[in-house]
Amino acid sequence: MRRINSASVTFFAFLFIFLSACSDDDSSESMVLSRPTLATVLESREIERGNVIACAASNENPEVVSVFLYPRPGVGNIRYFETASAEVNANDFNNYSEVLLPLLDVFNGYLLKYEVDPEVEKWVVVTFEEDGKVHLSNPIRLKHISKPTEYLPENVSVDNTSSMPNFSWIDGRFDDSVIYFHVVSDESDALLSGTYTVERMFQYYKLDNVVLNITREQPPELETDQPYGFSLLAVSEDNWVNLFAEVDFELE
Repeated sequence: MRRINSASVTFFAFLFIFLSACSDDDSSESMVLSRPTLATVLESREIERGNVIACAASNENPEVVSVFLYPRPGVGNIRYFETASAEVNANDFNNYSEVLLPLLDVFNGYLLKYEVDPEVEKWVVVTFEEDGKVHLSNPIRLKHISKPTEYLPENVSVDNTSSMPNFSWIDGRFDDSVIYFHVVSDESDALLSGTYTVERMFQYYKLDNVVLNITREQPPELETDQPYGFSLLAVSEDNWVNLFAEVDFELE
């Protein structure tokens, strides 16, 4: 019986590893190429455009981008789509491919977010299903390279002398914010109120200047000697967060 020497064993082992690696590369490339486009997913479906509240911000490490969304109660099949770059037609759904990413909780799951590390700027659309329809966010322009989100808690002022504190703020370097999203939360990070204004002020819990309200229940009255948080996102027309601020406060 002919014996296989050690050199032959080494050669065949190397050949097997090489072929396996090629096969894995081909498989990975095939998976990327076969990702469904948003246009394909929406074929023969009833859709609602601009009906998913979503925006994106770069983290303090600007290489990482968080894409936030508000999942109304009862929605399902939340999906994330992105373009290859920003140099495409953002309204052509053929330019968006699905990327499978985990969803992370924000404010104990009241909001959700994807975390991505895009090498280039691009457009993003988030979808979910509700009442038999596919609902889409407006296209979100990632600007983590050209306009990284500023983290400026010092731009927020809190008048905490009453049980209905007043919050006001100023913009940072970028002056193209068109709407402001603000959250008041408790010590456990539970969302007490979530509101939007176009003015740079909000009073808890007055809705006189609120243009959009995602608070589901009547917020509780704030108590003295209890820690609370105020979070602010200044959002541009293409749903990029120019400024992010978080401040802690207590009633006096």
